[in-house]
Amino acid sequence: MPDEPDTPTAQDRTPGSTGAPPEGRAQDRGGSSGAVGLYPHDIHPGLVPGISVDEQRHRFGVDWVVFGVTAALIVAFVAWGVTSPESVSEVSAAAFGWAMTNTGWLLNLTLMVCVVVMVVLAFGRYGRIRLGKDEEEPEFSRFSWVAMMFSAGIGVGIFFFGPSEPLAFYTAPPPHTVEAGTVEALHQATAQSHYHWGLHAWALYALVGGAIAYSSYRRGRVSLISSVFRSLFGERHTEGVAGKIVDMFAIIATLFGTAATLGIAALQIGEGVTIIGGMGPLGNNVLLVIVAVLTLAFIVSAVSGVARGIRYLSNINITLTLGAVLFVFFAGPTLFLLNLVPSSAMQYLNEMFSMMGKSLSWGPETVEFQASWTAFYWAWWIAWTPFVGMFIARISRGRTLREFVLVSMLVPTGILMIAFSIFGGTAIWMNTQGVPGFDGSATPEQVLFNMFAQFPLSEFTPFVLITILSIFFVTSADSASVVMGTMSSRGTPTPKTWVVVFWGLCMMGIAVVMLLAGGETALTGLQNLTILIALPFSLVLLLMIVAFIRDLTTDPAAIRRDFARTALSNAVRRGIEDHGDDFELSVSRAPEGRGAGADFDSTAGHVTEWYQRTDEEGNPVEYDYGTGTYADEQDAGDQDTGTTGMRDADVETPGMVDTGETDRSAADGARA
Repeated sequence: MPDEPDTPTAQDRTPGSTGAPPEGRAQDRGGSSGAVGLYPHDIHPGLVPGISVDEQRHRFGVDWVVFGVTAALIVAFVAWGVTSPESVSEVSAAAFGWAMTNTGWLLNLTLMVCVVVMVVLAFGRYGRIRLGKDEEEPEFSRFSWVAMMFSAGIGVGIFFFGPSEPLAFYTAPPPHTVEAGTVEALHQATAQSHYHWGLHAWALYALVGGAIAYSSYRRGRVSLISSVFRSLFGERHTEGVAGKIVDMFAIIATLFGTAATLGIAALQIGEGVTIIGGMGPLGNNVLLVIVAVLTLAFIVSAVSGVARGIRYLSNINITLTLGAVLFVFFAGPTLFLLNLVPSSAMQYLNEMFSMMGKSLSWGPETVEFQASWTAFYWAWWIAWTPFVGMFIARISRGRTLREFVLVSMLVPTGILMIAFSIFGGTAIWMNTQGVPGFDGSATPEQVLFNMFAQFPLSEFTPFVLITILSIFFVTSADSASVVMGTMSSRGTPTPKTWVVVFWGLCMMGIAVVMLLAGGETALTGLQNLTILIALPFSLVLLLMIVAFIRDLTTDPAAIRRDFARTALSNAVRRGIEDHGDDFELSVSRAPEGRGAGADFDSTAGHVTEWYQRTDEEGNPVEYDYGTGTYADEQDAGDQDTGTTGMRDADVETPGMVDTGETDRSAADGARA
């Protein structure tokens, strides 16, 4: 049976009727005529075309509960970490050890559930639901959309871990796998890296991005993580304590996840400074100076409002990043890499379920490996979901859920697999050739510069790499701060500058604490604290899955599809009963109990309350779907963006590249 179309017919949407139920329907269900009929605005829930957040009336401004409580907690943590980093290190190490032994399974469970759920949503009955109104077209062409999605998969991590992680797995493979230094170890190393950076990570981003896009552009809610939970918590609790707790968790997760990225960038920039300056190993004091200088650059960026300049820098950065990958491909062992890229991809798919199955039951060696690698990545991705989720939600408006999930999971995964195969494969090849610096003893930040030192222009490339890393640092801080400003300002797309700067400074403070807590092995502090923060937020993501699916079950397109299946089944059965082989289908009023919606209560609050329009204070206001106007004659699209409405042109989103199709500004900032 073909799927029922996702959009009502033109007749259903004729101005004047506004898609209202046929005469008699309201009375049959106990409704009444008048300005406000049985359904909100006299429109059946199956005919609502969807509501965009910019059509709604919202009052924005700093949420002093969310901002105040979260700010107090973060400032207290930073003060503790700066004054007593040894204490933070001891406490975090102890908590980390307990968490990995007793709750490490939660991270694995969250990632596995996300992959399964998003694949089912893509290919299941809800795949044709649009992340926008029924007839809304995507804002960007598919090429531009993919280009922006590509930008979200590029960042500091590709330079820090791209060469070093596969090399580490080649010289010391994961427990219970293969022997080090063999051909099998080569393919196991790249497959394990793809596992950490591939489908599982992007399934998380697809979940949060899809849920936010659906909530904002089809249900008309403000762009907050808590808005997704309205079907689960109810409106009162979503705007009350429960919703505020969710938003505070999201801000804290973003702070720590982004701080870990900034800390890694500082480590790598420090290595570059060492090489250029001909100095010995740098201590934490020099790293702190680097963080301070880049923090100043971020503040100048945030205060000056040079968002367009940040966008151009981001585009330059993406170009330089692609150039660096291609440079290694052509300057390195090209033929070897041409063979490795497809082989490593197939090995990843072949080994995926085996890698997913590794847990505490495999023994202490596996737990230690997971703590150093897999659990850290899962925690890092979880902590980044609010940030990257909002980004891909913003650029995916108008896409179907099926297209959104498949592209957001497959395209970045494919790009990162190619990049890691090129960087990591080159590092492993140099190990097999006996090139100094690739025997497994070098730090991750050293491997990158060691690799580029083997190619032409080696006197020039360290400057290019430091430039790329510095721009990633500033744009990441800029974009993440805007997102946190939005989350602490009731979903406004243009948070106040001082709020943005404050969260940026908090982020830098956490990065400093992570570096200090790690001591000589600074990466340890980054990993431990990121995992500890991500564990509770993983529960939020699991609840988000439930809330998102509950929303989808009452979507107008889902209602129409269910009605279509029931109506067709009933019609065929009745046709055979009454006319044997000789019958055709037509639409008419059905006898009591045999209608398409006989088993569906279309008047229930959970399917009608969501599209009741309200004013800025939350009071119901009548709305005409035929003309797109409120009863008080104010056009929903003309509201003041500072207090009542939201215009997409004002939204600053991370990772956006200049496509030539839009003037919307954005800083990059989305690291993979």
